[in-house]
Amino acid sequence: MRRRDYASEYKNYQSKPSQKKKRASRNAARRKMMSDGRVSKGDGKDVSHKNGNPRDNRSSNLKVVRASVNRSFRRTSTARKANRKS
Repeated sequence: MRRRDYASEYKNYQSKPSQKKKRASRNAARRKMMSDGRVSKGDGKDVSHKNGNPRDNRSSNLKVVRASVNRSFRRTSTARKANRKS
């Protein structure tokens, strides 16, 4: 099995401005839920965006789910969630 090249991965994908904005928005959603007391560090929970848009941090669009549930959605070929429910 090939070793993962994290430096190359960051340079080619994660350092792009659009990805930085999405990551900052996901972090902001997590901080928002932490300030509301709905999640805490190390609790094994993720903040999920109901509509799949990481830039949409309205309270009505955020929910707390177990990390194993949030990361196990079937994906399309473009890595979007398949059969998303609105």
